[in-house]
Amino acid sequence: MPLHPVREERLNVNHDEGALIERARVSLSRAYAPYSRFPVAAAVRDDSGRVFTGVNVENVSFGLSMCAERVAIFAAIAAGARRISAIAVASGAAELLSPCGACRQVIAEFASGDTPVYCCTADSGETRRWTVSELLPDGFAAPQLRSR
Repeated sequence: MPLHPVREERLNVNHDEGALIERARVSLSRAYAPYSRFPVAAAVRDDSGRVFTGVNVENVSFGLSMCAERVAIFAAIAAGARRISAIAVASGAAELLSPCGACRQVIAEFASGDTPVYCCTADSGETRRWTVSELLPDGFAAPQLRSR
């Protein structure tokens, strides 16, 4: 499977969530999921309006696989972003899903509690919106380390 470079794109300053969700859907075809056959893609927007996409990348040693949400966030961080202002996740599942626990913790590191997280199914287009705080209530955060 050929490698695809991470793409950066600017969205309208009005923070068009529909366009962010569409970027996740379009990226779904690039997922590398030969073992689970469960493709997932994500698009994250940083606080300056740049958009970064990621897909799940599986490995035969399952513990070495990486979720789409973390791939997209890490690409944004590598490009200089420090805050995420919105996230969209698209899956090939028949039913609506939300990010796993590990992804929720990484999202919370780079997003505020009121940051929207949109999840959608690729086929039906069903979409649901959560906030980071709804997905990870009472999450572990940096201030807790400083309280020691």
